[in-house]
Amino acid sequence: MHRRRRTALIVSAALLTAAPLLSACGSDAHPGAAAVVGGERIDVSTVQAKVKDVRAAQQRSPQSAQLIKDSGQLSRAKLYDLIVDQVVQRAADDAGVKVSRKEVQDGRATLVQQSGGEEQLSAMYLQQRGVAPAQLDDVVRRDILVNKLATSLGATNTPEGQQKLNQAFTAAAKALHIDVNPRYGTWDDQKLELSSYKAPWITQVTKEEQPVEAGA
Repeated sequence: MHRRRRTALIVSAALLTAAPLLSACGSDAHPGAAAVVGGERIDVSTVQAKVKDVRAAQQRSPQSAQLIKDSGQLSRAKLYDLIVDQVVQRAADDAGVKVSRKEVQDGRATLVQQSGGEEQLSAMYLQQRGVAPAQLDDVVRRDILVNKLATSLGATNTPEGQQKLNQAFTAAAKALHIDVNPRYGTWDDQKLELSSYKAPWITQVTKEEQPVEAGA
């Protein structure tokens, strides 16, 4: 199967182990907001809608029970994704890096080919990354953006390269003044974590992609 280098932004099911969220209903300063990033609200309703889409997709899967069991922190994971989207975008903007719609379409088409079809791709992303089919383009776009940012910065798959990319993300996160509702935990600019939740792409810039079968 064709292989290519791309950014590894895999949120595995292992990271979505069941854990209770904090009980606060909202921030006094930003009622109804799950977080405020760069002065812009991420509403709780937005996070809930993302979760609802994933749960609906999981329910349709033959592995629904296991998928739901393995995604106990789904609300936190979806908020994490929404925050990271903005962190990555800010870092890319600072570096003058952009991604076109055609690049997203081409990137998705390549993934479809590699995975054996659209249905297999959707199943793989749902299982490995907790991504509903309707959310795929956003994730593909972010993957491409990070890969282009890494290339722009000369951040290769080495400890030095990883440090260089992390520095760009940390600077972007600090500039955005991220404020998270205690219900979801706390954000750490330096570690790029939402409380204990952290995706493995933080410590894995690029790797040689291996073929992965849906349901594996």
